[in-house]
Amino acid sequence: MTFERPRDSYHHWRVNFEAPIAHLIMDVDPDAGAIGDYELKLNSYDIGVDIELAAIIRRIRFEHPEIKCVILMGAISGTFCAGANIRMLASAPHGHKINFCKFTNETRLEIEEASENSGLKFLAAINGACSGGGYELAMACDHLILIDDRTTTVSLPEVPLLGVMPGTGGLTRVTDKRGVRRDRADVFATKTEGMAGAEALKWNLVDELAKPSAFDQAIAVRANKMAETSERSASDEPLLLPELNRVMTEDEISYTYVQVHIDRGSRSLRLTITASSEQDWPLRCALELDDVLCHLRFNEPEIGTIVLRSVGSANDVMIHDQALLNPSNHGERETSFLWARVLSRLDLMARSLFATVEPGSCFVGVLAEVALAADRTYMLEGIFEDDENPLPTPTMMLSELSLGSMPMANGLSRMQSRLWLDEDGLELALATVGRPVEAAEAVSLGMATFAPDDLDWEGEIRLAIEERATYSPDALTGMEANHRFCGPETMATKIFGRLSAWQNWIFYRPNASGESGSLRSYGSGSRGDFDLKRT
Repeated sequence: MTFERPRDSYHHWRVNFEAPIAHLIMDVDPDAGAIGDYELKLNSYDIGVDIELAAIIRRIRFEHPEIKCVILMGAISGTFCAGANIRMLASAPHGHKINFCKFTNETRLEIEEASENSGLKFLAAINGACSGGGYELAMACDHLILIDDRTTTVSLPEVPLLGVMPGTGGLTRVTDKRGVRRDRADVFATKTEGMAGAEALKWNLVDELAKPSAFDQAIAVRANKMAETSERSASDEPLLLPELNRVMTEDEISYTYVQVHIDRGSRSLRLTITASSEQDWPLRCALELDDVLCHLRFNEPEIGTIVLRSVGSANDVMIHDQALLNPSNHGERETSFLWARVLSRLDLMARSLFATVEPGSCFVGVLAEVALAADRTYMLEGIFEDDENPLPTPTMMLSELSLGSMPMANGLSRMQSRLWLDEDGLELALATVGRPVEAAEAVSLGMATFAPDDLDWEGEIRLAIEERATYSPDALTGMEANHRFCGPETMATKIFGRLSAWQNWIFYRPNASGESGSLRSYGSGSRGDFDLKRT
């Protein structure tokens, strides 16, 4: 499965640009399922549809600064979106179901982040049946207009129909974003047919109604009003996204600035980021890192540990760091936001993350955030004595980016998450911003976990990787997610930490995925045969 999509080569979406408005029309090709033999009826979607959506949103952000509002609607008469394809969910491997939900959640969150940070507003023009993941997609938008034709409804029917939960943030957005009362939310999430018209408006499930004869006019008026609130400018220079130069063999993946070497025996890999002074480094490196993380999720399920490395000049990173911290143009701003999203995707990887800081490393600035995303950070004390031409003693260096401009899903900086409730320690660590820190001090400040010397370096890291491979992947995933996201909850942590974890468990249970479960029984005329014991 690949995640790069060439410009204007989409199977499932049509995009029309009429600045300052873009029409993003969901027109799913029913015969273009990504992973199996199923029909994508009624604008239902699978991972392929969502990969295209993510690519389109990214291209609009970078390549179309003249667009201020995106109108999202369905191409099929009487249908906005029927949600995730049930046949796909019934037949997909369990791991694919979960990674599908995770990727889709990340795409919905990017829509919301694009509105908040880039001023790109989204209008859901609900022109027909809008159920499950379709309504979740609509809720990611800033404003929802529902056609008031007495038949069109919005619904989250997963609990009563499928024996699962709205897996892409539906329950959370109903309460935390739209502010629907919990008793009403309970009714809505168990009402198969959903709600239409005045009732949906009264319960705040939509923002506006329009009769069929006035629907197009209402959309145009609202979209132009939303565009007026955006600070995006048609005078900004677009930044075209480059094609990724990826070369793959069985155990190697190479891009321009990101390289991966897989050790299947230890179920681990080395992911190395190479710094460069080239002008394209911030954008291309972020795109490559994002692409490889998605690849690893879906295509390398048995790789359990990712060892994060960096090589190159710290000075090169810090030059780019200033542009990420204080962007001076449209392209630099969007690149900075892209790095924040890629780092968040790294935080959310269901893999053990180890970072190794050694001679030649450049974990400074934005790359220091990569090291801080790790579950453990190993930093060499001193140098490798046997090297004929030893490189200088490794250091790490925080920049102002570590103060919170690229937060985790919980709204905290990675340094805050490491030192949660240790205010004195956090103050000491942040006092080093702009100053290189060697191993012993890095350990004392919480920037590194261990500082082996050159005699113990290889053995200690090897043993840690081997030990990780003996543990239950399920237990590790739960433990790591719990440790990474301490402190306050946000809508994102509820979606990933609660809803995705619960959905993971529910998907695996016979009531949903068994031979007589709801997913397999759907459309057969019979209900699922449930084990009625509460757990």
